[in-house]
Amino acid sequence: MGLTRDMSDSPVAVIAGADLNGLGVVRSLASAGVPIVILDTDLEKPTLSTRFGLKIQVPALSGEPFIKSLVGLARTLRRRPVLILTQEDSVVTISNHREQVENLYHFSMPSIDTMKILMNKLSFQRSAEDLKSPIPRSLRLTSSVDLEDINLLDYPCVIKPLVKSAEYSRRFVKAYKVSSMQEAAKLWAEMSATVPEALMQEWIEGDDSEVYFCLQYRAPSGAPPISFVGRKLCQWPPLIGGTASCVPAPDAFDELVASTDTYFEAVGFIGLCSMEYKRDTRDKRFYMVEPTVGRTDYQEEVATLNGVNLPLAAYCGELGLPYPNFGLTRPLRVWRDSVSFAKARLAGAPDHMERISPHAKIVDALFRVNDPTPYLVSKLEPVKRRIRRLLDHV
Repeated sequence: MGLTRDMSDSPVAVIAGADLNGLGVVRSLASAGVPIVILDTDLEKPTLSTRFGLKIQVPALSGEPFIKSLVGLARTLRRRPVLILTQEDSVVTISNHREQVENLYHFSMPSIDTMKILMNKLSFQRSAEDLKSPIPRSLRLTSSVDLEDINLLDYPCVIKPLVKSAEYSRRFVKAYKVSSMQEAAKLWAEMSATVPEALMQEWIEGDDSEVYFCLQYRAPSGAPPISFVGRKLCQWPPLIGGTASCVPAPDAFDELVASTDTYFEAVGFIGLCSMEYKRDTRDKRFYMVEPTVGRTDYQEEVATLNGVNLPLAAYCGELGLPYPNFGLTRPLRVWRDSVSFAKARLAGAPDHMERISPHAKIVDALFRVNDPTPYLVSKLEPVKRRIRRLLDHV
């Protein structure tokens, strides 16, 4: 997996954001000896107690302060670094202000118009429909939407904001499943106080284990994409949430790579991306759910754990270096966010591992033998909070 034993003179990989996603990227690159700088607003996060990389505190990971931090950092480095983003707000900022950093960092991203299409759920829906991609029917919800229009779709449906805001995230979850026109109208009346638009889409029948994803790095050179196909075992919240555990899905590799390639090639995408799918239990077809573009996915490290190091592929691709040999390893490894997994199980979500991949090895997203501190610090966090509360009352 590694490039060389001594990369002290190699360009630095700058990783913006050190939540669980970013920690996976750090460990993926560190395993290959890549020199790393990690940017975050809070250096006290358990994930930033990793032994890998130089940690630098920045005022923000989006907006003009983020751009200023990137410009300032690049001027201190001897060689032009590779930039890897892990958060959506960072992607928006870089896409909108790329002229300020594109000559200072190696990174790939398509045009701002393409990025706007892909980062908006409605415009992505329309582009997928235009390209005849497999995607459920949908309706745009606005302040002027007619109740009769809401009744045109077949229920149940899922409702999710076109663009999330901080206020939305504080009050609502990622998405909601609704069973009737009345339920949809009531929910939208509440959501519309925080977001101007939402997408209502026909529900794809199936449990969390029917959710699949194709992670990719698409090089600017036009080389064949590096791809990994996985399958979720558990989500939090169940049915509508993010990944709590996942595993490789080699049986779906050919079909989902072909579908993902067709779409991203048609829109001219380059860089890190992924496409989420759900297989409908009624017709056994895969339907597109949503893309992630310009950054690593939350569960990106599952690919590295199974032999396909996508952050390393991005590092090599941006520098014009040959890729190391990537290939699915055995036994398969399950990536598990233990906190989200525990919440899902307490809520009654089943663990599909025994049915789908009973011989896979479980790897905790935080704990590693060669980098145990993030896990240990996370376990101490509740104790520290209790002590602070006690001291506040002294």
